[in-house]
Amino acid sequence: MKILNFSTSPEVSRSATLRASLEQGTLAVPGAFNAFSARLIEESGMPAVYVSGAGLSASRGLPDIGLLSLEEVTEETRRICQAVRIPVIVDADTGFGNVEQVRRTVQALEAAGVSGIQLEDQVFPKRCGHLSGKQIVNCQEMCDKIAAAVSAKHDRDLLIIARTDARAIEGIEGAIERAKAYQAVGADAIFPEALESVEEFERFAMSFRMARIPLMANMTEWGKTPMLSVHEFSQLGYHMVLFPMTMFRMMAKSMEMGLMELQSRGTQKELLDLMQPRSELYRVLRYETNDELNGIKEERQVLHVDDES
Repeated sequence: MKILNFSTSPEVSRSATLRASLEQGTLAVPGAFNAFSARLIEESGMPAVYVSGAGLSASRGLPDIGLLSLEEVTEETRRICQAVRIPVIVDADTGFGNVEQVRRTVQALEAAGVSGIQLEDQVFPKRCGHLSGKQIVNCQEMCDKIAAAVSAKHDRDLLIIARTDARAIEGIEGAIERAKAYQAVGADAIFPEALESVEEFERFAMSFRMARIPLMANMTEWGKTPMLSVHEFSQLGYHMVLFPMTMFRMMAKSMEMGLMELQSRGTQKELLDLMQPRSELYRVLRYETNDELNGIKEERQVLHVDDES
């Protein structure tokens, strides 16, 4: 399995492009937490964007325990989908409620423009997948949610991704059995969260080799999973590798360093080489190709208002 990098075609939907890509190689999918971070991911040449629930929560000063509403997640996801042309996969946590609410969740997020929706089998309020103390719903309840999600989508190419957190509670065999049940009710891809060794990832993938269903892995930092590369996950049989908080953590560390510099020196002069130049920012924002922004720019010039005020 090769590592894939691709661009979308205007003649093919983003969901269809995502599905086709999963048959060709392994995707590295960084996490975004707003439209600008998604745009940077696209500009870097990455094949898809992951709307990280942890990232959305952290950007609002909240822990990743399912505190954001469906409306809040949908609105931010819509902005991200509008900002990029590549496929967008969204973390929908536990589906924001019961089976009927899961249907509404899928309809809302599909209308926002996503190509994949991830649902997990934790009990609400959920916890970060790599923390202890998680609880999971019974298998039948999750199967009902997955079946409802599949029946609610209009685009047959939209991926319903079933995540199981069962490894921490029921062991690797329990996680495998749950994942098989989720596939049986229509899940389009399977995401085993917080496996703890290469051997576990290999064992899980071997259990689905004949099923030919896409598998997703989470390469978060300081979690229970050992640090593996996209190539290593590809060799193990995984089709998508998430990096949900990598960009957020790098941003946060850079901001901390910048604030310390300002506090100690009272100037940002020594930080300029670490900053994205104004010209690069404008390029990413597509100033010169966006008619609406050009109109705003012209109006500001008439009013003699600085572009960054």
